[in-house]
Amino acid sequence: MAGVQGEVLDSLDMFGVTARFPEQVAEAAKVAQGIEGLPPANEVDNVLVLGMGGSGIAGDVLAAVGGPFVPVPIVVAKGYAPPSFVGPGTLCFAVSYSGDTEETVEAAQAAAAAGARMVVVSAGGELGALAPSWQAPHVPLPADIPMPRAGLGAVAVPLILLLEKVGLFAGATGWVDAAVTQLEARRTELTGGGSAQRIARTIGRTIPLIFGAGPLGAVAAGRWKAQVNENAKAPAFAATIPELCHNEIVGWGQHGDMTRQVFTLVELRHDEEHPQELRRFELVRDLMAEVVHDVVEVRAAGEGPLAQLFDLTLVGDFVSLHMAAQEGIDPGPIPVLDDLKRALAGP
Repeated sequence: MAGVQGEVLDSLDMFGVTARFPEQVAEAAKVAQGIEGLPPANEVDNVLVLGMGGSGIAGDVLAAVGGPFVPVPIVVAKGYAPPSFVGPGTLCFAVSYSGDTEETVEAAQAAAAAGARMVVVSAGGELGALAPSWQAPHVPLPADIPMPRAGLGAVAVPLILLLEKVGLFAGATGWVDAAVTQLEARRTELTGGGSAQRIARTIGRTIPLIFGAGPLGAVAAGRWKAQVNENAKAPAFAATIPELCHNEIVGWGQHGDMTRQVFTLVELRHDEEHPQELRRFELVRDLMAEVVHDVVEVRAAGEGPLAQLFDLTLVGDFVSLHMAAQEGIDPGPIPVLDDLKRALAGP
């Protein structure tokens, strides 16, 4: 298992799958090249991404990276219904690794009924079966990913490159290539533990409080939070600068004697930050240094926003895996979620 010393409980080889993230991104790019049947740019008024959890983050990545450049709105919907604006001018990506996520299937059926131009991203399942009836291109996902959360590249990269194919996101291929280059470099740094293992040790049994700036930082922070939840089976919280400067920061004015034993602040930094966001990080750190266990800064590397976002997520993925390892927890299985799905399915 890449980056781990000694025996580690990892029944689904989450360490190994995570270490292959650069190859996953490169392979997803090849898959996207073969997809046809997309509408031309002049027929797309808006882009909608439907998905939940480890699949829905594909939409978050697309919106964060493509939002400043794509000339039409990109909306991400996580739930049972699409937005009311959906119609023939909507390019709708229905993303579910299994193809059977109930919220996504129901929302996708409603979007298709409203006339949206559908694209299905799944390994099969009900969405895969519905795609032909919608005359929708189907992006097949690899079957060797043990859990959807380990397939970030497989679900996110096709959306980015398909928008380039449509004619809405010029230059996306170059950004994907730059991301692969940076991920390979980061993987080398993380082999044997590296910064991810050091961060996991710093966090220890405290709760990570993860701050990022702007859309890119928000996605990275949300990803870190979810990975700690699912891999380490531990609580974590995420917030975004500048929004947290208008509310959350006030809540740290009390109980410092307790919070400094409970929370570790993790700052996720990247080159796309607004100048005032840089300043806000400095001020927030000054305010919080005395009320948290420690402050850890993780700075993205790589050329372009996609490379930097994926760089931050790869570090976070390994941090969460090392947090699991140091507590003797198997990061793969998620029995609580399995039980919840069974309960929702009824007796």
